[in-house]
Amino acid sequence: MKLPEPMSWNRAEARKGKFDGKFILGVMTTGIYCLPSCAARPPKPQNIRLFTTESEAKAAGLRACKRCRPDLYYKGEDENVALFGGLAARVGGRPEDFSDASALAKEAGVSLTKLGDLFRDHAHLAPASWLRRVRVKQAAQELLSSRDKVTEIGFGAGFESESVFHRQFLSQMRMTPGAYRALDGAQIFMLQLPHLYRVKEILAYHARDPLSLTEKSEGNRIWKALHTDDGPAVVEISIEPGQAWVKVHAEVKLGAASMAALHAAAIKILALTNEVSQFETRHADFVKNRRGLRMPLLPTGFDALCWGIIGQQINVKFASSLRRDMVELAGDRIGDMRAHPTAQQAANIDISALTARRYSRSKARYLIDAAQAVAERKLDIENISEGSAIAAEKALTAQRGIGTWTARYVLMRSGFADAAPVGDSALATALQRLHQLPERPDAEQTARLMSRFAPHRSLATMHLWTYLKEAA
Repeated sequence: MKLPEPMSWNRAEARKGKFDGKFILGVMTTGIYCLPSCAARPPKPQNIRLFTTESEAKAAGLRACKRCRPDLYYKGEDENVALFGGLAARVGGRPEDFSDASALAKEAGVSLTKLGDLFRDHAHLAPASWLRRVRVKQAAQELLSSRDKVTEIGFGAGFESESVFHRQFLSQMRMTPGAYRALDGAQIFMLQLPHLYRVKEILAYHARDPLSLTEKSEGNRIWKALHTDDGPAVVEISIEPGQAWVKVHAEVKLGAASMAALHAAAIKILALTNEVSQFETRHADFVKNRRGLRMPLLPTGFDALCWGIIGQQINVKFASSLRRDMVELAGDRIGDMRAHPTAQQAANIDISALTARRYSRSKARYLIDAAQAVAERKLDIENISEGSAIAAEKALTAQRGIGTWTARYVLMRSGFADAAPVGDSALATALQRLHQLPERPDAEQTARLMSRFAPHRSLATMHLWTYLKEAA
């Protein structure tokens, strides 16, 4: 292909990506090669050399631009997924080096506006909120693994003062740093509940299957059987005004890592991972009768994945019975309950054992295939909420038998704040009633109607489901 003269093409057209893939810009003074659409300041024409292929640019000693990521473009990858993933990995290793969103933008080589878009799409959080979460996570790990003073741990994670550290740690972990450190060796701990915490739907969600072996709810209490590194355990959660008491039942003494996992599970069970105030302020009229409502989460990613696959195109009652069958086949017993099977345990179930219990062969195959992918670490389901939502959805839908609805359901129940399960029948019916439509919206219409709730579409889904039940 004959290359154009440097800078002879229309730059506005280039910015739109019209020439990407047709030639590569080599900036000889800086030693980098870029896509023609690169948003960086245009170099002087005399400093540019054009190449037809990436190999030619590399042979000339040039390296890929970290802003437009031509290396990923030619691999067919999403450069924004790579940009977010790379930034998250760097910040996660040393959050104390990043004081604010501006520092994140500088590290990524993008504007603050671009940074906001990046985190909204991939983390479903504002950059500052994401940074606080990373800092608290690091501090929590240090509290249980070291004997350093609490104040030193806070400063080491990047918090500017002791008071800020305590306030932000409490907001996220629902207990003080000192109380969190005391988890090691504890059998009971207390979580502080936010103002106007609404408990009705939380209790109802964990009582949706009255015959369940892995969770139950009666009165103001929830019981959930879970796996830990030290063996199965049951968390008993008593919800009271302003606080929830969590009592751990286990056959052996649990170590610090197991207690940290049970704390994280309790936070999810009580839907305390995301704030609701911003959504309620933006949509005050819509939520006025449901303030404090939250989206209940599932304590493990594999639990969410199994629910998503089992629940495809069937009602909740039948899905609950199928899930109960799986738990009976492979879940470890703890008292009169059973822990949800691990991925390895589920992968070892024979398909014929599932089909004998009313599973369709395709649903059984999808479930076992997904379990094998997780067990073989091809699908990192337990850390899915720590990474990119876009990458997570892509990884999930690449799995046989998992479509958009299932993937979004898993993201939503794993803690992502802006995942709308498009294709959900109840969601479509709720939108039809809310907007007084002549018929239920299809998937495309549902996505369009839900867009007004971004970046809180997970919580909006919970409100719409609850609105539908109230209307019924």
